[in-house]
Amino acid sequence: MTVPSTAEEKICKKNDVKARSLLLMALPNEHQLTFNQYVDAQSMFVAIKARFGGNDATKKTQKALLKQQYENFNATSSESLDSIFNRLQKLVRDWQFWVWILTSEDLNSKFLRSLPSEWDTHVVVWMNKPDFDTMGLDDLYNNFKIIEQKVKRTAAA
Repeated sequence: MTVPSTAEEKICKKNDVKARSLLLMALPNEHQLTFNQYVDAQSMFVAIKARFGGNDATKKTQKALLKQQYENFNATSSESLDSIFNRLQKLVRDWQFWVWILTSEDLNSKFLRSLPSEWDTHVVVWMNKPDFDTMGLDDLYNNFKIIEQKVKRTAAA
């Protein structure tokens, strides 16, 4: 790799570094190491496009699989609230990749319906709150995080 010597080469190198960084930031964490090996933004973009682009049949299959994963999303009693939330967030990021829009109400309902049965009392209360359909998923999660220990103690009793 040569060191840029002219002002134009330095600008091109700076822009390439920015583009590589943006591409890496746009990738889910589990894919960043795979694509970090590419030395320039153009080759990285080609590799990302090849990996995630695919033909129309592949895209249709990926969309169907993602939709099924979202519909079947559920949690077990042994899973922590953090783990449930993080898994749902990953699915939501994947949905956004396909430019599907999920409303706050959809996300909140999915999160609450996926919780194990020991959360049922709190789920009913929160689903009937007046701002449930506009509350952000992060806010809902943070409210449930506050009562998590209480729910776990009740379930263990």
